[in-house]
Amino acid sequence: MAKRLILMLGVVLVLLTALGFVKFRQIESAVHASAFQPPPEAVTSVVAQRGQWPVSMSVIGTMEAVHGVVVSADLPGTVARINFDSGKAVHEGDVLVELDTRQERAQLASLEAQSELARATFGRTQELLNAGVISRAEYDQATSQQKATEANVAEIRATIARKTIRAPFSGILGIRKVNLGQYLPAGSPVVSNQSLNPIYVNVGVPQQVAAQVHVGGKLRLTTEDLAGKVFNGTVTAIDSEVDEATRNIQVQATLSNPEGKLRPGMFVQVELPVGANRAVIALPASAINYAPYGDSVFVITDLKDPKGQTYRGVRQQFVKVEGSRGDQVAVISGLNPGDEVVTSGVFKLRNGAAVQVNNKVQPGNSPAPKPEDS
Repeated sequence: MAKRLILMLGVVLVLLTALGFVKFRQIESAVHASAFQPPPEAVTSVVAQRGQWPVSMSVIGTMEAVHGVVVSADLPGTVARINFDSGKAVHEGDVLVELDTRQERAQLASLEAQSELARATFGRTQELLNAGVISRAEYDQATSQQKATEANVAEIRATIARKTIRAPFSGILGIRKVNLGQYLPAGSPVVSNQSLNPIYVNVGVPQQVAAQVHVGGKLRLTTEDLAGKVFNGTVTAIDSEVDEATRNIQVQATLSNPEGKLRPGMFVQVELPVGANRAVIALPASAINYAPYGDSVFVITDLKDPKGQTYRGVRQQFVKVEGSRGDQVAVISGLNPGDEVVTSGVFKLRNGAAVQVNNKVQPGNSPAPKPEDS
């Protein structure tokens, strides 16, 4: 009995020793795992440099033609001939539409005959007056008759001319609004005519900065419809009053538009200078870590691990940003020239993380990127 008890105690002791050894190995493995350092994160970087940043504001503008009208019928009539195609370019004075003038031309022939008779009568009357055969009153009556018939001829000719609708200036036509044989009341629209080169852009500027906008100032214009295309213009007029509803002042600029890509009525993004350039540090937008508690960047520097060994790591640096241009963001405080800043991969970093810089492929860092670069 005692032997069996001793044997059982020995077996229990062996089992406890084995379990203790297994547990020791598990704890040792956990300790080693907690001391494991992850490999450095691959990032790209750029050295911060101070440069000149234009002080400007971005506003929405609307394109407007320098000359733009809807050509309409001056007098009522029936469309006899259409001499244009929708969307085509025309020159000043080109005939667009001819209305039926058969009745007016018949009247013109009758009035011209009366005018010829009046001229002949006037000539004979003048001879008779010189011979003393007729009185001065009869001569004056013949003179009046001649002038009246000439005025009637001129009036009917003007009516015929007004029924020939011409382009008031060189430009691009819109979509035709009339058809052959259609009766047009006076004032009926025929076609839109817009002069596209040069072209205006109108923008509303807050009254607080309006004093910093001057005639002759330059501006840049872009639109999502023409990605990568930048237009440069010059401020040519500033309105004399402030809009009571918006407290904005209208500013008008003139742009060259030789290809006609900008059209009246288009909404565009306008970058309008409102002051002198200032010195900032321009960084790619991908370098900024935006957060509710503040914007920050990661600066690459030499750090020490708990064992005192030096490694390349990052420290989080809070910055103040103000304004963007193309791929770049302006940092006005929080960085010093010469700091090496992480430009991609910031979402996977933390303060003190080890990094490895690989700048073979870098994010965009252009103030005016082109579509093929984005």
